[in-house]
Amino acid sequence: MKILIVAPNWIGDALLAQPLFARLRQRLPGTSLDALAPGWTAPVLHRMPEIGEVIDAPFGHGELGLARRWRLARTLRPRAYDEAVVLPNTLKSALIPFLAGIPVRTGFVGELRHGLLNRAHRLDEKALPLMSERYAQLAEAPGAPVNRPLPDVKLRVDPENLAQALARLGLTRSKPVIAFCPGAEYGPAKRWPERHFAELAITLAARGRAVWLFGSGKDAGIGELIVHLSGGAAVSLCGRTDLGSAIDLMSLAEIVVSNDSGLMHVAAALGRPVVALYGSSSPEHTPPLSRRARLVSTGIECSPCYARECPLGHFRCMNELLPERVAREIEAFQ
Repeated sequence: MKILIVAPNWIGDALLAQPLFARLRQRLPGTSLDALAPGWTAPVLHRMPEIGEVIDAPFGHGELGLARRWRLARTLRPRAYDEAVVLPNTLKSALIPFLAGIPVRTGFVGELRHGLLNRAHRLDEKALPLMSERYAQLAEAPGAPVNRPLPDVKLRVDPENLAQALARLGLTRSKPVIAFCPGAEYGPAKRWPERHFAELAITLAARGRAVWLFGSGKDAGIGELIVHLSGGAAVSLCGRTDLGSAIDLMSLAEIVVSNDSGLMHVAAALGRPVVALYGSSSPEHTPPLSRRARLVSTGIECSPCYARECPLGHFRCMNELLPERVAREIEAFQ
């Protein structure tokens, strides 16, 4: 069989979908899986052993682009996919498989997609609180239970690209590396304060650790502030690597400290011990898929609120999550 995956638009969600890909390959030996994905998630899909080709979906967040979707669908028609599995719950994400004439189109009912999907699942959110399990259900027949336990997630590391990134950035491996991921694309309510990251960096540097900060160009200001507040105890790589190089460099980390973000899920897929910091979001919905993760939150009464910014203005869920506590979580891995 040939299956087209219409991939999620977020890095973290793409990684949470990997157990689905593994389950499809397990159920249907010899099946080839291609992914239709935006450029910002494509690097993680390229590193998944289950995925063959990654096809560019050149649409921005929320963009409809009907004419361009139709043209892309026409280029996919000769590939003769047997099935499409549509992971986003939007109408526009189901359009391309329909227009490409893919005979079986699988996904969750939602946003007026009747007819666009013909192998429709209905989601029971209470029965499947985990996003990874919701995706994994799409590998089964509609109404059938999820196959548990979920397969592990795993990303490939490119040794040659890793060596080039180390040389280009002037990084050495003379000290054990602790990686920080201080950004969160969704919004500031997910981000641990820069001053807390800086204080933790000072503590770790005094213990002989090198602290590397990972993030996109949008996180460059956050990284620079942490470097400044820590007196240079951390090195910021935010905006200085592409996602593929970030994956390779993060594979060197002894431990990763991360907000609930795509890079948190990257660290888990690399098999790195993760200290995951939760404020506005919930570890009961999108935890890292790792047996080596410590989930840390204050548990105050207004968390999780799932807001992009603190609706009450005090941001206690992250302000009160002190560096001393996170340092203890790191020590627990030693």
